[in-house]
Amino acid sequence: MAKGIMVVGTASHVGKSVIATALCRILKQDGYDVVPFKAQNMSLNSAVTPSGREIGRSQAAQAQACGVAPNEHMNPILLKPTSPSESQVIVQGRVVGREWAFSESTNRLDFLWSRVVESYQYLTQRHDVMVIEGAGSPVELNLKSRDLANMRTAELADADVLLVADIDRGGVFASVYGTLQLLTQSERERVKGIIINRFRGDPALFEDGVRQMESLTGVPVVGVIPYIEHVGVDEEDGVALESASETQRRHFATTKAIEDGQDMPKLRIAIIQLPYISNFTDIDPLLLEPDIEVHFCSRSAELEGAAAVIVPGSKNTMADLAWLHDRGFTEALHQLVQHGAFVVGICGGYQMLGRKVHDPLQVESRLGRCQGIGLFDDETTFQADKRTVLVQGTLCGPYEDIRVHGYEIHMGVTTRNRSKPFAQIRDGDSDIWVDEGSCSEDGAIIGTYMHGIFHNDAFRLAWLNSLRLKSGLSERAEIIAVDELREAAYDRLADTVRANLDMNRIYQLLRG
Repeated sequence: MAKGIMVVGTASHVGKSVIATALCRILKQDGYDVVPFKAQNMSLNSAVTPSGREIGRSQAAQAQACGVAPNEHMNPILLKPTSPSESQVIVQGRVVGREWAFSESTNRLDFLWSRVVESYQYLTQRHDVMVIEGAGSPVELNLKSRDLANMRTAELADADVLLVADIDRGGVFASVYGTLQLLTQSERERVKGIIINRFRGDPALFEDGVRQMESLTGVPVVGVIPYIEHVGVDEEDGVALESASETQRRHFATTKAIEDGQDMPKLRIAIIQLPYISNFTDIDPLLLEPDIEVHFCSRSAELEGAAAVIVPGSKNTMADLAWLHDRGFTEALHQLVQHGAFVVGICGGYQMLGRKVHDPLQVESRLGRCQGIGLFDDETTFQADKRTVLVQGTLCGPYEDIRVHGYEIHMGVTTRNRSKPFAQIRDGDSDIWVDEGSCSEDGAIIGTYMHGIFHNDAFRLAWLNSLRLKSGLSERAEIIAVDELREAAYDRLADTVRANLDMNRIYQLLRG
Protein backbone atom coordinates (compact mmCIF):
# COMPACT_ATOMS: atom_id res chain seq x y z
CA MET A 1 0.00 0.00 0.00
CA ALA A 2 1.40 3.37 -1.02
CA LYS A 3 2.12 6.09 1.49
CA GLY A 4 0.59 9.39 0.40
CA ILE A 5 1.68 12.97 0.90
CA MET A 6 -0.76 15.68 -0.12
CA VAL A 7 -0.21 19.21 -1.44
CA VAL A 8 -3.11 21.63 -0.93
CA GLY A 9 -3.20 25.39 -1.44
CA THR A 10 -4.62 28.50 0.13
CA ALA A 11 -6.22 29.31 -3.25
CA SER A 12 -6.14 28.40 -6.93
CA HIS A 13 -2.94 29.07 -8.87
CA VAL A 14 -0.65 29.31 -5.84
CA GLY A 15 1.70 26.67 -7.25
CA LYS A 16 0.24 23.37 -6.03
CA SER A 17 0.81 21.65 -9.37
CA VAL A 18 4.39 22.86 -9.61
CA ILE A 19 5.26 21.77 -6.05
CA ALA A 20 3.57 18.41 -6.58
CA THR A 21 5.46 17.94 -9.85
CA ALA A 22 8.75 18.79 -8.16
CA LEU A 23 8.05 16.24 -5.40
CA CYS A 24 7.24 13.63 -8.05
CA ARG A 25 10.62 14.16 -9.74
CA ILE A 26 12.56 14.37 -6.44
CA LEU A 27 11.09 11.08 -5.21
CA LYS A 28 11.81 9.44 -8.58
CA GLN A 29 15.39 10.70 -8.42
CA ASP A 30 15.68 9.17 -4.95
CA GLY A 31 14.57 5.76 -6.18
CA TYR A 32 10.90 5.66 -5.19
CA ASP A 33 8.10 4.14 -7.24
CA VAL A 34 5.95 7.26 -7.16
CA VAL A 35 2.74 8.32 -8.95
CA PRO A 36 0.54 11.45 -8.92
CA PHE A 37 -3.11 11.60 -7.91
CA LYS A 38 -5.73 14.35 -8.08
CA ALA A 39 -9.25 13.26 -7.23
CA GLN A 40 -11.06 16.03 -9.06
CA ASN A 41 -9.79 18.58 -11.51
CA MET A 42 -11.39 21.43 -13.44
CA SER A 43 -9.38 22.32 -16.51
CA LEU A 44 -9.61 22.89 -20.25
CA ASN A 45 -6.08 21.55 -20.64
CA SER A 46 -6.18 17.77 -20.83
CA ALA A 47 -4.15 14.82 -22.06
CA VAL A 48 -4.78 11.35 -23.45
CA THR A 49 -3.41 8.22 -21.80
CA PRO A 50 -2.00 5.22 -23.71
CA SER A 51 -5.32 3.44 -23.01
CA GLY A 52 -7.22 6.23 -24.76
CA ARG A 53 -8.60 7.90 -21.62
CA GLU A 54 -8.66 11.63 -20.87
CA ILE A 55 -7.14 13.22 -17.76
CA GLY A 56 -5.96 16.64 -16.63
CA ARG A 57 -2.78 17.88 -18.29
CA SER A 58 -1.05 18.53 -14.95
CA GLN A 59 -1.40 14.88 -13.90
CA ALA A 60 0.02 13.74 -17.24
CA ALA A 61 2.98 16.08 -16.68
CA GLN A 62 3.42 14.77 -13.13
CA ALA A 63 3.38 11.21 -14.44
CA GLN A 64 6.17 12.15 -16.84
CA ALA A 65 8.09 13.64 -13.91
CA CYS A 66 7.61 10.30 -12.12
CA GLY A 67 8.85 8.41 -15.16
CA VAL A 68 5.61 6.44 -15.56
CA ALA A 69 2.88 6.35 -18.20
CA PRO A 70 -0.23 8.37 -17.31
CA ASN A 71 -3.49 6.53 -16.68
CA GLU A 72 -7.09 7.46 -15.94
CA HIS A 73 -6.82 6.65 -12.23
CA MET A 74 -4.40 9.53 -11.64
CA ASN A 75 -7.30 11.97 -12.20
CA PRO A 76 -10.59 10.09 -11.83
CA ILE A 77 -12.84 13.16 -12.16
CA LEU A 78 -12.21 15.89 -14.73
CA LEU A 79 -14.58 18.80 -15.34
CA LYS A 80 -14.19 20.72 -18.60
CA PRO A 81 -16.24 23.95 -18.64
CA THR A 82 -18.37 24.36 -21.76
CA SER A 83 -20.18 27.53 -20.64
CA PRO A 84 -20.27 29.77 -17.55
CA SER A 85 -22.74 27.37 -15.90
CA GLU A 86 -22.02 23.95 -17.43
CA SER A 87 -19.16 21.50 -17.62
CA GLN A 88 -18.50 18.27 -19.41
CA VAL A 89 -18.01 15.58 -16.77
CA ILE A 90 -15.30 12.97 -17.38
CA VAL A 91 -15.05 10.05 -14.98
CA GLN A 92 -12.02 7.77 -15.14
CA GLY A 93 -11.27 9.11 -18.59
CA ARG A 94 -14.74 8.75 -20.15
CA VAL A 95 -17.46 11.35 -20.70
CA VAL A 96 -20.53 10.64 -18.53
CA GLY A 97 -22.51 13.82 -19.10
CA ARG A 98 -22.50 17.52 -18.40
CA GLU A 99 -23.77 20.05 -15.90
CA TRP A 100 -25.02 17.59 -13.29
CA ALA A 101 -21.67 17.42 -11.50
CA PHE A 102 -22.73 20.62 -9.74
CA SER A 103 -25.96 19.05 -8.53
CA GLU A 104 -26.34 18.46 -4.82
CA SER A 105 -27.83 15.04 -5.44
CA THR A 106 -26.37 12.67 -2.85
CA ASN A 107 -26.54 9.76 -5.26
CA ARG A 108 -24.46 11.57 -7.85
CA LEU A 109 -21.86 12.68 -5.33
CA ASP A 110 -21.73 9.14 -3.97
CA PHE A 111 -21.13 7.85 -7.49
CA LEU A 112 -18.27 10.29 -8.07
CA TRP A 113 -16.72 9.53 -4.69
CA SER A 114 -16.92 5.79 -5.32
CA ARG A 115 -14.87 6.30 -8.49
CA VAL A 116 -12.32 8.38 -6.56
CA VAL A 117 -11.99 5.59 -4.00
CA GLU A 118 -11.69 2.97 -6.73
CA SER A 119 -8.93 4.90 -8.53
CA TYR A 120 -7.07 5.61 -5.30
CA GLN A 121 -7.12 1.92 -4.40
CA TYR A 122 -5.95 0.97 -7.88
CA LEU A 123 -2.86 3.18 -7.55
CA THR A 124 -2.06 2.52 -3.92
CA GLN A 125 -1.96 -1.22 -4.50
CA ARG A 126 0.61 -0.84 -7.30
CA HIS A 127 3.02 1.85 -6.12
CA ASP A 128 5.12 2.85 -3.12
CA VAL A 129 4.38 6.58 -2.82
CA MET A 130 1.56 8.78 -4.03
CA VAL A 131 1.90 12.57 -4.41
CA ILE A 132 -1.65 13.85 -4.06
CA GLU A 133 -2.69 17.30 -5.26
CA GLY A 134 -5.68 19.21 -3.95
CA ALA A 135 -7.86 21.59 -5.92
CA GLY A 136 -8.46 25.29 -5.32
CA SER A 137 -8.86 25.95 -1.62
CA PRO A 138 -9.87 23.30 0.95
CA VAL A 139 -12.04 25.81 2.83
CA GLU A 140 -14.57 27.08 0.31
CA LEU A 141 -17.32 26.70 2.89
CA ASN A 142 -20.22 26.88 0.43
CA LEU A 143 -18.71 23.99 -1.52
CA LYS A 144 -17.13 21.97 1.26
CA SER A 145 -19.95 19.44 1.58
CA ARG A 146 -19.30 18.55 -2.08
CA ASP A 147 -15.51 18.93 -2.05
CA LEU A 148 -14.04 15.59 -3.08
CA ALA A 149 -10.54 16.77 -3.97
CA ASN A 150 -9.09 18.13 -0.73
CA MET A 151 -9.42 17.03 2.89
CA ARG A 152 -11.83 14.20 2.11
CA THR A 153 -9.15 12.72 -0.13
CA ALA A 154 -6.50 13.37 2.54
CA GLU A 155 -8.58 11.33 4.98
CA LEU A 156 -9.08 8.57 2.42
CA ALA A 157 -5.31 8.31 1.93
CA ASP A 158 -4.50 9.00 5.60
CA ALA A 159 -2.06 11.50 4.13
CA ASP A 160 -0.04 14.22 5.79
CA VAL A 161 -0.72 17.59 4.18
CA LEU A 162 1.56 20.38 3.01
CA LEU A 163 -0.14 23.77 2.66
CA VAL A 164 1.17 25.97 -0.16
CA ALA A 165 0.76 29.77 -0.17
CA ASP A 166 1.87 32.26 -2.82
CA ILE A 167 3.76 35.13 -1.19
CA ASP A 168 4.06 36.92 -4.55
CA ARG A 169 0.34 37.72 -4.35
CA GLY A 170 0.62 39.39 -0.96
CA GLY A 171 -1.42 38.56 2.14
CA VAL A 172 0.44 35.32 2.80
CA PHE A 173 -0.08 35.40 6.60
CA ALA A 174 -3.81 35.99 6.30
CA SER A 175 -4.24 33.31 3.64
CA VAL A 176 -2.37 30.65 5.64
CA TYR A 177 -3.88 31.53 9.01
CA GLY A 178 -7.38 31.88 7.57
CA THR A 179 -7.16 28.53 5.78
CA LEU A 180 -6.01 26.72 8.91
CA GLN A 181 -8.67 28.33 11.08
CA LEU A 182 -11.45 27.31 8.71
CA LEU A 183 -10.35 23.67 8.74
CA THR A 184 -11.87 21.39 11.35
CA GLN A 185 -9.66 20.28 14.23
CA SER A 186 -9.03 16.86 12.71
CA GLU A 187 -8.24 18.43 9.33
CA ARG A 188 -5.79 20.90 10.92
CA GLU A 189 -3.97 18.04 12.57
CA ARG A 190 -3.18 16.63 9.15
CA VAL A 191 -1.34 19.80 8.07
CA LYS A 192 2.29 19.03 8.92
CA GLY A 193 4.03 21.75 6.97
CA ILE A 194 3.65 25.15 5.27
CA ILE A 195 5.38 25.96 1.99
CA ILE A 196 5.84 29.61 1.10
CA ASN A 197 6.00 29.72 -2.69
CA ARG A 198 7.28 32.27 -5.22
CA PHE A 199 9.48 34.25 -2.85
CA ARG A 200 11.50 36.98 -4.57
CA GLY A 201 14.84 38.10 -3.20
CA ASP A 202 17.06 36.84 -0.39
CA PRO A 203 15.23 34.17 1.70
CA ALA A 204 17.17 35.38 4.73
CA LEU A 205 14.96 38.45 4.64
CA PHE A 206 11.99 36.21 5.46
CA GLU A 207 13.53 34.46 8.49
CA ASP A 208 11.49 36.65 10.83
CA GLY A 209 8.44 35.86 8.72
CA VAL A 210 9.05 32.13 9.14
CA ARG A 211 9.24 32.47 12.91
CA GLN A 212 6.11 34.61 12.98
CA MET A 213 4.23 32.18 10.73
CA GLU A 214 5.17 29.21 12.92
CA SER A 215 4.27 31.09 16.09
CA LEU A 216 0.94 32.18 14.64
CA THR A 217 -0.10 28.79 13.27
CA GLY A 218 1.79 26.18 15.29
CA VAL A 219 2.76 24.53 12.01
CA PRO A 220 6.38 24.42 10.81
CA VAL A 221 7.39 26.20 7.61
CA VAL A 222 9.13 23.42 5.69
CA GLY A 223 10.14 25.45 2.68
CA VAL A 224 10.49 28.91 1.18
CA ILE A 225 10.58 28.31 -2.56
CA PRO A 226 12.01 31.09 -4.75
CA TYR A 227 10.15 32.56 -7.68
CA ILE A 228 11.06 30.25 -10.57
CA GLU A 229 10.92 32.18 -13.81
CA HIS A 230 11.41 29.27 -16.23
CA VAL A 231 9.29 26.53 -14.70
CA GLY A 232 8.76 24.27 -17.70
CA VAL A 233 5.67 22.51 -16.32
CA ASP A 234 2.51 22.32 -18.42
CA GLU A 235 -0.04 24.83 -17.19
CA GLU A 236 -3.47 23.63 -16.15
CA ASP A 237 -5.65 26.73 -16.35
CA GLY A 238 -6.27 29.62 -18.70
CA VAL A 239 -5.16 31.97 -15.92
CA ALA A 240 -1.66 31.03 -17.05
CA LEU A 241 -2.16 32.93 -20.31
CA GLU A 242 -0.50 36.26 -19.69
CA SER A 243 0.96 38.89 -21.95
CA ALA A 244 2.97 37.52 -24.84
CA SER A 245 6.33 38.70 -23.53
CA GLU A 246 5.69 37.31 -20.05
CA THR A 247 4.43 34.04 -21.50
CA GLN A 248 7.58 33.69 -23.59
CA ARG A 249 9.75 34.24 -20.52
CA ARG A 250 7.67 32.05 -18.22
CA HIS A 251 7.46 28.86 -20.23
CA PHE A 252 10.16 26.22 -20.37
CA ALA A 253 12.35 28.10 -22.83
CA THR A 254 15.86 28.39 -21.52
CA THR A 255 17.40 31.76 -20.80
CA LYS A 256 20.16 30.96 -23.30
CA ALA A 257 17.68 30.34 -26.11
CA ILE A 258 16.08 33.72 -25.48
CA GLU A 259 19.43 35.50 -25.21
CA ASP A 260 20.70 33.84 -28.41
CA GLY A 261 17.72 35.22 -30.29
CA GLN A 262 17.84 38.80 -29.03
CA ASP A 263 19.49 40.21 -32.18
CA MET A 264 17.59 38.04 -34.68
CA PRO A 265 14.79 39.25 -36.91
CA LYS A 266 11.60 38.04 -35.28
CA LEU A 267 8.67 36.23 -36.86
CA ARG A 268 5.39 37.20 -35.26
CA ILE A 269 2.96 34.32 -34.63
CA ALA A 270 -0.51 35.18 -33.35
CA ILE A 271 -2.50 32.78 -31.19
CA ILE A 272 -6.20 33.58 -31.08
CA GLN A 273 -7.16 33.51 -27.40
CA LEU A 274 -10.61 31.94 -27.65
CA PRO A 275 -12.98 32.27 -24.67
CA TYR A 276 -13.02 28.46 -24.33
CA ILE A 277 -9.42 27.84 -25.42
CA SER A 278 -8.23 24.34 -24.54
CA ASN A 279 -4.94 22.48 -24.70
CA PHE A 280 -3.06 25.73 -25.17
CA THR A 281 0.16 23.86 -24.32
CA ASP A 282 0.11 22.89 -28.02
CA ILE A 283 2.00 26.09 -28.75
CA ASP A 284 4.64 25.72 -26.00
CA PRO A 285 7.39 24.49 -28.38
CA LEU A 286 7.09 27.71 -30.40
CA LEU A 287 8.11 29.61 -27.28
CA LEU A 288 11.47 27.83 -27.41
CA GLU A 289 12.36 29.23 -30.81
CA PRO A 290 14.70 32.23 -30.45
CA ASP A 291 13.46 34.03 -33.59
CA ILE A 292 9.74 33.67 -32.84
CA GLU A 293 7.50 36.14 -31.01
CA VAL A 294 4.25 34.60 -29.83
CA HIS A 295 1.28 36.88 -29.12
CA PHE A 296 -2.09 35.89 -27.70
CA CYS A 297 -4.77 37.97 -29.42
CA SER A 298 -8.36 38.62 -28.40
CA ARG A 299 -9.06 41.36 -31.00
CA SER A 300 -8.87 40.93 -34.76
CA ALA A 301 -6.79 44.10 -35.12
CA GLU A 302 -4.03 42.40 -33.12
CA LEU A 303 -3.47 39.95 -35.99
CA GLU A 304 -2.00 42.70 -38.15
CA GLY A 305 1.59 41.94 -39.14
CA ALA A 306 1.44 38.29 -38.12
CA ALA A 307 3.38 35.89 -40.32
CA ALA A 308 1.20 33.05 -39.04
CA VAL A 309 -1.98 32.63 -37.02
CA ILE A 310 -2.87 29.60 -34.92
CA VAL A 311 -6.50 28.88 -34.08
CA PRO A 312 -6.18 26.59 -31.06
CA GLY A 313 -8.43 23.96 -29.56
CA SER A 314 -11.76 24.86 -27.99
CA LYS A 315 -14.12 23.21 -25.53
CA ASN A 316 -17.06 25.00 -27.17
CA THR A 317 -16.38 25.26 -30.88
CA MET A 318 -19.81 26.68 -31.71
CA ALA A 319 -19.64 29.48 -29.15
CA ASP A 320 -16.03 30.33 -30.01
CA LEU A 321 -16.83 30.35 -33.73
CA ALA A 322 -19.68 32.81 -33.14
CA TRP A 323 -17.25 34.91 -31.08
CA LEU A 324 -14.74 34.93 -33.96
CA HIS A 325 -17.39 36.13 -36.40
CA ASP A 326 -18.62 38.83 -34.01
CA ARG A 327 -15.11 40.19 -33.49
CA GLY A 328 -14.15 40.37 -37.14
CA PHE A 329 -11.62 37.53 -37.09
CA THR A 330 -13.14 35.83 -40.15
CA GLU A 331 -12.48 38.79 -42.42
CA ALA A 332 -9.07 39.40 -40.86
CA LEU A 333 -7.97 35.79 -41.45
CA HIS A 334 -9.03 35.88 -45.10
CA GLN A 335 -7.12 39.11 -45.62
CA LEU A 336 -4.00 37.70 -43.97
CA VAL A 337 -4.13 34.58 -46.14
CA GLN A 338 -4.41 36.74 -49.27
CA HIS A 339 -1.20 38.49 -48.16
CA GLY A 340 0.66 35.20 -47.67
CA ALA A 341 0.21 34.50 -43.97
CA PHE A 342 0.13 30.90 -42.71
CA VAL A 343 -2.83 29.59 -40.69
CA VAL A 344 -2.97 26.45 -38.52
CA GLY A 345 -6.15 25.21 -36.87
CA ILE A 346 -5.81 22.53 -34.20
CA CYS A 347 -8.79 20.37 -33.19
CA GLY A 348 -11.61 22.87 -32.57
CA GLY A 349 -9.56 25.39 -34.52
CA TYR A 350 -9.49 22.97 -37.46
CA GLN A 351 -13.27 22.60 -37.28
CA MET A 352 -13.65 26.40 -37.35
CA LEU A 353 -11.53 26.73 -40.50
CA GLY A 354 -14.11 24.75 -42.47
CA ARG A 355 -17.30 25.87 -44.17
CA LYS A 356 -19.88 24.74 -41.59
CA VAL A 357 -20.12 23.15 -38.15
CA HIS A 358 -23.22 21.16 -37.20
CA ASP A 359 -24.27 20.21 -33.67
CA PRO A 360 -27.62 18.42 -34.11
CA LEU A 361 -27.40 16.69 -30.71
CA GLN A 362 -26.39 19.92 -28.94
CA VAL A 363 -23.24 18.20 -27.73
CA GLU A 364 -21.35 21.45 -27.14
CA SER A 365 -23.96 24.18 -27.30
CA ARG A 366 -27.58 24.94 -28.05
CA LEU A 367 -26.63 26.26 -31.49
CA GLY A 368 -27.59 23.70 -34.08
CA ARG A 369 -25.37 24.99 -36.86
CA CYS A 370 -22.75 27.68 -37.37
CA GLN A 371 -21.05 29.07 -40.43
CA GLY A 372 -17.32 28.41 -40.44
CA ILE A 373 -14.43 30.67 -41.38
CA GLY A 374 -14.29 29.07 -44.81
CA LEU A 375 -10.57 28.60 -45.41
CA PHE A 376 -11.41 24.95 -46.14
CA ASP A 377 -14.55 23.60 -47.75
CA ASP A 378 -14.86 20.97 -45.00
CA GLU A 379 -17.88 20.37 -42.75
CA THR A 380 -17.89 19.07 -39.18
CA THR A 381 -20.72 17.31 -37.35
CA PHE A 382 -20.64 16.70 -33.60
CA GLN A 383 -21.52 13.23 -32.37
CA ALA A 384 -22.32 11.75 -28.97
CA ASP A 385 -19.07 9.79 -28.59
CA LYS A 386 -15.74 11.42 -27.87
CA ARG A 387 -12.60 10.25 -29.64
CA THR A 388 -9.62 10.14 -27.28
CA VAL A 389 -6.61 8.35 -28.70
CA LEU A 390 -2.87 8.53 -29.17
CA VAL A 391 -1.95 8.64 -32.85
CA GLN A 392 1.14 8.41 -35.02
CA GLY A 393 1.64 8.83 -38.72
CA THR A 394 3.33 10.43 -41.69
CA LEU A 395 2.63 13.87 -43.14
CA CYS A 396 1.49 14.46 -46.73
CA GLY A 397 1.89 17.23 -49.30
CA PRO A 398 4.68 19.77 -48.74
CA TYR A 399 5.68 18.07 -45.48
CA GLU A 400 5.65 14.59 -47.01
CA ASP A 401 7.37 11.72 -45.17
CA ILE A 402 7.86 13.62 -41.89
CA ARG A 403 6.85 11.24 -39.11
CA VAL A 404 4.70 12.68 -36.32
CA HIS A 405 2.81 11.62 -33.23
CA GLY A 406 0.20 13.30 -31.05
CA TYR A 407 -3.19 12.76 -29.48
CA GLU A 408 -6.80 13.46 -30.39
CA ILE A 409 -9.63 14.65 -28.12
CA HIS A 410 -12.78 15.61 -30.00
CA MET A 411 -16.46 14.84 -30.52
CA GLY A 412 -16.68 16.18 -34.06
CA VAL A 413 -16.24 14.25 -37.31
CA THR A 414 -14.94 16.35 -40.20
CA THR A 415 -15.72 15.57 -43.85
CA ARG A 416 -12.99 16.84 -46.14
CA ASN A 417 -14.15 18.41 -49.42
CA ARG A 418 -11.55 19.05 -52.11
CA SER A 419 -8.73 19.79 -49.66
CA LYS A 420 -5.73 17.47 -49.41
CA PRO A 421 -5.12 15.43 -46.23
CA PHE A 422 -2.51 16.74 -43.84
CA ALA A 423 -1.35 13.29 -42.73
CA GLN A 424 -1.92 9.58 -42.77
CA ILE A 425 -2.24 8.23 -39.26
CA ARG A 426 -3.05 5.14 -37.27
CA ASP A 427 -4.27 4.69 -33.72
CA GLY A 428 -1.58 3.34 -31.40
CA ASP A 429 -0.39 -0.01 -32.76
CA SER A 430 -3.28 -0.41 -35.21
CA ASP A 431 -2.50 -1.52 -38.76
CA ILE A 432 -5.30 0.63 -40.21
CA TRP A 433 -4.12 3.90 -41.78
CA VAL A 434 -6.53 6.77 -42.44
CA ASP A 435 -6.29 10.28 -43.86
CA GLU A 436 -6.21 13.01 -41.21
CA GLY A 437 -6.74 16.75 -41.33
CA SER A 438 -6.63 19.14 -44.28
CA CYS A 439 -3.83 21.01 -45.97
CA SER A 440 -3.60 23.55 -48.79
CA GLU A 441 -1.45 22.71 -51.79
CA ASP A 442 1.41 24.93 -50.59
CA GLY A 443 1.11 23.91 -46.91
CA ALA A 444 0.28 27.45 -45.82
CA ILE A 445 -3.12 26.49 -44.38
CA ILE A 446 -3.27 23.42 -42.14
CA GLY A 447 -6.08 21.89 -40.14
CA THR A 448 -5.45 18.91 -37.87
CA TYR A 449 -6.96 17.05 -34.94
CA MET A 450 -3.47 16.20 -33.66
CA HIS A 451 -2.76 17.93 -30.40
CA GLY A 452 0.97 18.18 -29.83
CA ILE A 453 1.73 18.62 -33.53
CA PHE A 454 4.31 21.33 -32.79
CA HIS A 455 6.01 19.04 -30.27
CA ASN A 456 7.27 17.07 -33.29
CA ASP A 457 10.67 18.67 -33.79
CA ALA A 458 11.12 17.77 -37.47
CA PHE A 459 7.71 19.13 -38.47
CA ARG A 460 8.11 22.28 -36.41
CA LEU A 461 11.47 22.98 -38.05
CA ALA A 462 10.09 22.37 -41.56
CA TRP A 463 7.00 24.50 -40.94
CA LEU A 464 8.98 27.37 -39.43
CA ASN A 465 11.54 27.24 -42.24
CA SER A 466 8.73 27.52 -44.79
CA LEU A 467 7.45 30.49 -42.84
CA ARG A 468 10.92 32.03 -42.66
CA LEU A 469 11.46 31.71 -46.41
CA LYS A 470 8.01 33.19 -47.09
CA SER A 471 8.98 36.15 -44.87
CA GLY A 472 12.32 36.66 -46.59
CA LEU A 473 14.44 35.21 -43.78
CA SER A 474 17.06 32.49 -43.79
CA GLU A 475 16.27 28.89 -42.89
CA ARG A 476 17.58 27.46 -39.64
CA ALA A 477 19.18 24.02 -39.43
CA GLU A 478 19.17 23.60 -35.65
CA ILE A 479 16.45 21.38 -34.21
CA ILE A 480 15.41 22.19 -30.66
CA ALA A 481 14.68 18.87 -28.91
CA VAL A 482 11.51 19.54 -26.92
CA ASP A 483 11.51 16.27 -24.97
CA GLU A 484 15.10 16.74 -23.83
CA LEU A 485 14.40 20.29 -22.70
CA ARG A 486 11.29 19.17 -20.83
CA GLU A 487 13.21 16.47 -18.97
CA ALA A 488 15.89 19.02 -18.11
CA ALA A 489 13.17 21.38 -16.89
CA TYR A 490 11.78 18.72 -14.52
CA ASP A 491 15.27 18.15 -13.13
CA ARG A 492 15.91 21.88 -12.80
CA LEU A 493 12.60 22.34 -10.97
CA ALA A 494 13.38 19.41 -8.67
CA ASP A 495 16.85 20.79 -7.89
CA THR A 496 15.44 24.20 -6.97
CA VAL A 497 12.68 22.83 -4.76
CA ARG A 498 14.97 20.26 -3.12
CA ALA A 499 17.46 23.00 -2.21
CA ASN A 500 14.74 25.07 -0.51
CA LEU A 501 12.52 22.39 1.03
CA ASP A 502 13.23 20.44 4.22
CA MET A 503 13.39 17.04 2.56
CA ASN A 504 14.37 15.36 5.84
CA ARG A 505 11.01 16.45 7.22
CA ILE A 506 9.24 15.21 4.08
CA TYR A 507 10.86 11.79 4.39
CA GLN A 508 9.97 11.64 8.07
CA LEU A 509 6.34 12.19 7.08
CA LEU A 510 6.55 9.49 4.44
CA ARG A 511 7.97 7.07 6.96
CA GLY A 512 5.07 7.86 9.26
